Amino acid sequence: MHQVTAFPGSHQFATDFIETIATDPEPDDDDAVIWGLTADLSESVPPQQQAMYISKSADGGATWTPIARLDSRYFNAQIAEGLRNGLAVLPGGDEFVVTTQRGAFQVVPQPDSYKPVVNAIPGPRVPDTPPKIPIPKKSGEPVRANIVAITADGQHMIIGYGYFDLEPQIFEYHRSENGTWIEDGSLPPPPTEMDLLSIEFDDPQNPNPGFVYVGTGDQAYVLNLRTKQWGRVHGVGPDSAIHAMSVVGGLHIAACWGIYDPAGPGTVRRVTNAHFLLHRMSDETGSNLRTYGIDVDPARPNREVVTSITGVYVSADSGESWKRLSDLPDGEYRSVHFNSDGSVIVSGMPGTFLVKPFSEACIPRLRVRERPAVHN
Repeated sequence: MHQVTAFPGSHQFATDFIETIATDPEPDDDDAVIWGLTADLSESVPPQQQAMYISKSADGGATWTPIARLDSRYFNAQIAEGLRNGLAVLPGGDEFVVTTQRGAFQVVPQPDSYKPVVNAIPGPRVPDTPPKIPIPKKSGEPVRANIVAITADGQHMIIGYGYFDLEPQIFEYHRSENGTWIEDGSLPPPPTEMDLLSIEFDDPQNPNPGFVYVGTGDQAYVLNLRTKQWGRVHGVGPDSAIHAMSVVGGLHIAACWGIYDPAGPGTVRRVTNAHFLLHRMSDETGSNLRTYGIDVDPARPNREVVTSITGVYVSADSGESWKRLSDLPDGEYRSVHFNSDGSVIVSGMPGTFLVKPFSEACIPRLRVRERPAVHN
């Protein structure tokens, strides 16, 4: 286990927590660069020094280099910022999209400078009609942007918006010749009034995906991008906030009350028979595990990792059995990412760690006893 502490900022509470990890939609196997979004929003940090950072790593998350700093003009630290921000990267890693309480922003890092070029992306605004409940925003201000997904060719984008009692909205965009994002209009509204929490194309490497999965505060939905028709992902239980998804080898879901693994096209099954070690030395809990992140090893799809409110859990048999990574500090973990060598980045309130849960040293071996030779 290696603890990562090289992130920018004050190093106060949650500064070393990677909210979301992004990968190039057209990855180069010889240059496996990843990017992470961190937020330095502790109350002990003066407002003028609070910031969000995009950092990159070329060594599987062992070290990180900050490439862009977003100051307080682009987020609102007073409204639940720092846990639900989105990050997407364009092919080549020269441009990003970040979502915050102030909307969505195109971020273009500059050479030898923390100060990127930042452009606001058009999106919905708080309406003039009185809200059902008091909200700390005024009419005309940007609606919170949350989920974002960019196609593998970097030419099309989907952004989801939602804010308290406002109906969630999803917009399509295309990239213009001069590099700006042009709004194409809204997609049919998802069949929910809950927040939008996660998004995945059915095939992230396909520049023309056929479907997009959207996780909300109550369910998992799938949108046919050809017919523009919504459907539910079969097998998800009621009131299951879908915090994260992975489509490696089929749809995997990290939900508020459990883990879901693939059971067929557009269908998942809830993990119900596995036991999860909750505490370090004793106690076991059933499948009602509140999970926040999930990732599957593309090279070995039988291996998966989930981050949860009680720690990090791994499975080497497609979710049939799990073990807790007890070497990690206790606490709530959120994001997770598999590297090509099988190592895993996990991050949460206790910090960010690079672990190797599937290394040969961690796998128990059975010693085979040789049979004695039989002499005639």
